[in-house]
Amino acid sequence: MSHLREDESTSSFCPVECQECFPNEESSLPSFMTLQKSLHAAEVSQWMRDKKKFQLSFHDIAVQLDLISKVHGTELAENYFNNIPEKSKVVEAYEVLLNCYARDESVEKAEAIMQKMRELGQTTFCFNVMLNLYRLVEKHDKIDLLVHEMEEKGIKYDKFTFGILFNTYADLSDTIGMDRIVQRMEYYPNIVLDWNTYSFAAKGFIKAGLTKKALEMLKKSEGLILASKRRSLAYDFLLTQYAAIGEKDEVLRLWELHKKTEKIYNKSYISMITSLLKLDDIEEAEKIFEEWDCSELFFDFRVPNFLIGAYCRKGLMEKAETLINRARMKGGKPIAQTWYYLASGYVNVNEMPKAIEALKVAVSAFRPGWKLSGPILVACLEYLKEKGDVEEAKEFLGLLLGKAVLSIGIHDKLSSYMENADLIAQASRLMEEDAVGMDGEVTENLEPKQIGDLVMDEEIKGMSELK
Repeated sequence: MSHLREDESTSSFCPVECQECFPNEESSLPSFMTLQKSLHAAEVSQWMRDKKKFQLSFHDIAVQLDLISKVHGTELAENYFNNIPEKSKVVEAYEVLLNCYARDESVEKAEAIMQKMRELGQTTFCFNVMLNLYRLVEKHDKIDLLVHEMEEKGIKYDKFTFGILFNTYADLSDTIGMDRIVQRMEYYPNIVLDWNTYSFAAKGFIKAGLTKKALEMLKKSEGLILASKRRSLAYDFLLTQYAAIGEKDEVLRLWELHKKTEKIYNKSYISMITSLLKLDDIEEAEKIFEEWDCSELFFDFRVPNFLIGAYCRKGLMEKAETLINRARMKGGKPIAQTWYYLASGYVNVNEMPKAIEALKVAVSAFRPGWKLSGPILVACLEYLKEKGDVEEAKEFLGLLLGKAVLSIGIHDKLSSYMENADLIAQASRLMEEDAVGMDGEVTENLEPKQIGDLVMDEEIKGMSELK
């Protein structure tokens, strides 16, 4: 990263806001461009191609190429690109193909496209794609070369460029470089800084252990909240970040400010409760819960659920049960995670019959892809084995198999271990090798995503709108 000199200008690097496709409060991708609707969009796109009367523009072709890559993969997108007329292979199409290769981390193919784009005319976008690719594959020397090339050719940095460079410094634990990026971005022309910019920087400094610097960034972020169109989201995220650096007084202060300036909804209560639990302050979290309970907002079981989880982790099972019953009386229905919390709590206090029943209910309600904590499952199986109820244990394993919590191979091996004298050692090793191990904590996703996680989907020129 030697080419980033003291006199260089820098850009903002706003992180992705929650539930946004890419960072920037003003950016708004049409719904058909979201990943959830890519399949339907691809079907419409295919229909348009099949109907010869539709004349596809360069923009249409680039959009189709992007959709094909997301729905059918890079190989089919590559085939589509190879079969379009040469006159249609413009910069916009090459940018999409470059992004496809970068998503697949196909370095050589991406470099070949980049070389072609040097002939057609390079853009900041294509440099951003390559910078992020080199960061992901840890080719930091090539990042230096690209930075030097951008300087020589007068290609301006944008917020994405500097977001990627900031992340690169963070990856290398180069706190001086991180700080330098922040300082430069504040003086870069034509870039509007918002709360996201500084909250993203704060998150990086928190990860690096620079609490004082993180606090400075959070204060700057807070100062820009009122200019934001999504103030509640900003408050929610900053609450979690103040909690991450142990600033309880700041959490409480910001919560009061939040209540004065914005209407408080369920997600904000979740942010506050989880922040206080992160600070290990159950009593204060209980006060916030009581505020929510009196708020007459739509009943969302996730709000009490975080408190239930905290009770279970501390072995306060009577409190957990009382809160669940209280929520039920208000029409709330425990979710899978609630039962999972109970199961883990009962294991911790050695109430194994209750643990097994709670775990069965949890598994029955699990969403596909959830994994059990290995130690909790093994503890339940060991209890059943010691009780001499091997058949019940095997029935339980069958339930796990049916819900796709366990693979057939793991199910069969665990079933065979029920006859083994050393179940705990062998089963624990097996679960560890299979990477089964959810810790039981599911938190609301309030954090901005890393710049580059979805790099450049929003930045593909002309694709933020249908023409």
